[in-house]
Amino acid sequence: MFETLKQYLVEELNVNPDDVTMEAELGGDLGINSLVLYDLVVLCEEKFNVAIDDEDLHNFITVGDVVRYLESSK
Repeated sequence: MFETLKQYLVEELNVNPDDVTMEAELGGDLGINSLVLYDLVVLCEEKFNVAIDDEDLHNFITVGDVVRYLESSK
């Protein structure tokens, strides 16, 4: 799950691959703002066939948070 998410961050959102770790903060480390986060959510919903509730977005602080959410949604 992590490797797939990392690939999307790098290819679709132009994030530096060296910066993507489970501990990397979406905003602080990867420069993902709220508009880009929305793009990430859409990509994840399409790729992983999950629905991500808007209320859950505030829990997405690190890459690991997103990975754990996606894993628990499967």
